[in-house]
Amino acid sequence: MTATDLAPDLAAPATGRLQLALNVDNLEDAIAFYTKMFGTAPVKVKPGYANFAIAEPPLKLVLFSGVGEPGTLNHLGVEVPSADAVAAADARLSAEGLVTTDICETTCCFAAKTETWLEAPDGQRWEWYVKHDDIDEFGAASR
Repeated sequence: MTATDLAPDLAAPATGRLQLALNVDNLEDAIAFYTKMFGTAPVKVKPGYANFAIAEPPLKLVLFSGVGEPGTLNHLGVEVPSADAVAAADARLSAEGLVTTDICETTCCFAAKTETWLEAPDGQRWEWYVKHDDIDEFGAASR
């Protein structure tokens, strides 16, 4: 599947939405499965990558093929509606004593974003971010 926009992009809800990024073995099979499971097509499909903006339940589902062990978690995230919300989250997390990467402007996952990252005690990576624009390349961050 090579279409880049299969469904209209849904903006993050005002309260934000959780992101679940999974490593998959076969991207086409995974897209077919999750399209049926959530009743919506992905908003973006690129080589080795797909993402869904699911309205109900509010979820950003991201699929990566060719990276990591298939069937494992790639990372988790919280998509928020603005860069100010990323900054507020970073400030709150830091005030709680959690170590973040600080806020940065980046390109990753075929998008221009403002983001900050942190790691849970068991090693799960969490991203707090807002997407500003779609781009044609995967971006500077590595998968």
